[in-house]
Amino acid sequence: MEQFKIDRINELARKAASEGLSAEELSERDELRREYICAVRNNLRAQLDLFRA
Repeated sequence: MEQFKIDRINELARKAASEGLSAEELSERDELRREYICAVRNNLRAQLDLFRA
């Protein structure tokens, strides 16, 4: 996942805690979170596959 997307996730998290998010920002945050979780899972699978080989 690109660093600018991770930065955006963090930016939205700070904004959510301080002032809340609009409907568009909530949607963007959810999409970015799904993408992040997918990337983490893929990286974990790749690491586990290395140990199995």
